[in-house]
Amino acid sequence: MTFDVDLVVAGAGGGLTAAIRAAELGLDVLVVDSDPNFRRGNNTSMSTAMIPGPGSRFQAAAGIDDSPELFVADVERKTGGIADVRIASALAHVGAELVEWLADHVGMPIELPTDFAYPGHSARRVHSLPGRHGSSLLRHLLEAVDRSERIDLMVPARLTAVEAGGDGGRIAVVETPDGGREEISTRAVLLATNGYGADAALVATHLPEIAGAHYHGGEHSRGDALRIGGELGAATGFLDAYQGHAALSASAQTLVTWTAVMHGGAVVDTGGRRFGDETTGYSEYAAALAARPGGRGWLVFDERIDGLCRAFGDYQDVLAAGAVRSADSVPELAELIGVPAEPLASELDALAEVAAGERADRFGRTTATPLRAPLRAVEIIPALFHTQGGVLVDEHARVLDTAGEPIPGLYAAGGAAAGISGHGAAGYLAGNGLLPALGLAYLAAGHLARSASTTRSLTPEGAR
Repeated sequence: MTFDVDLVVAGAGGGLTAAIRAAELGLDVLVVDSDPNFRRGNNTSMSTAMIPGPGSRFQAAAGIDDSPELFVADVERKTGGIADVRIASALAHVGAELVEWLADHVGMPIELPTDFAYPGHSARRVHSLPGRHGSSLLRHLLEAVDRSERIDLMVPARLTAVEAGGDGGRIAVVETPDGGREEISTRAVLLATNGYGADAALVATHLPEIAGAHYHGGEHSRGDALRIGGELGAATGFLDAYQGHAALSASAQTLVTWTAVMHGGAVVDTGGRRFGDETTGYSEYAAALAARPGGRGWLVFDERIDGLCRAFGDYQDVLAAGAVRSADSVPELAELIGVPAEPLASELDALAEVAAGERADRFGRTTATPLRAPLRAVEIIPALFHTQGGVLVDEHARVLDTAGEPIPGLYAAGGAAAGISGHGAAGYLAGNGLLPALGLAYLAAGHLARSASTTRSLTPEGAR
């Protein structure tokens, strides 16, 4: 049988990694996406471009000792030992190769921030790009797609079904907004449509603790992979897992980087009180903030931290929106943001004493820095960024059926697949959304290319 293409990728976010890698390995690829505004509206573009790459050459250049095994240990510790270790190990071992490939083949200006530690990571391993924003990452992926003669984009178009095809292949059924329908024969389909965060009913069913929070993800993340995979007998797992964030600017509707906390900032509720150890992680702190009176609070920091946060494009947007309040004293700041002055002063004084080693934090926070005037504050609300559960996959990103066997010609990556964050929000580590999105896509392309090489002769990139 002659296939129309070798691979259909559903989702033009992290799935573009599979398209680029597959084309590099001599395969022809079609990418479909239902969102006409995917360049600015999908979860990849809305991310902070964080990709763990344990053991990379960037770490070696910075004198950082790290390994895949250490990363897996961090995942197991953060998830309480319930993460899928097989997938975590596969991603840990491909992470360094992935970030180096993004630099060398895709042309991304990969950098390794070393000025702060992300919660739960025992080594500085979270790679990013200048500006630390997903829009830059997506732009570089799209530029690589444009350079390849083997990749075609079909947008807007939605994958609605995957059917059996000849010679062990698949038929990808694609529909367009005008009612058009096309059946595309392919060796395989990659489900890279993200999770189900945009489906309020599914969120209410699986994530009730965060269901009332603002959804800050792509509006086309509607659970397509769950439906399509289910029709083919796919097993699912960790559907209660998600990445939340406790620091979405209430007025700017833009992320306030959690590095403000890691550099010493404090989160208080509308009564001026802290309510936990902020440094445990921004994901689990979203539900904690949602449970406070009014479901909102304030991120309080100082001029020093303000300067450190300006490396992030998102924070620059928060500044430009006028969402950062400034004051020369605690009483002045309290009046400005409308919280009681005495509790706020008490909390900041207590953190200063923790920083000086004069007392233990009542919530167990161990890293603190005295906040000194002039002070800053941003009103924050909790948000759901993306779901972390989905169809089960193996170490090659092949979708598994309920018996644990691979479903022929079907792969999944990113939010479409069950990730490595365990259950709930507490197991999420910075970058563990993008790593499965890009890493599983990269692994899927490599596996498909090896499989295809047994039935056809592959040619170099660009040859038809």
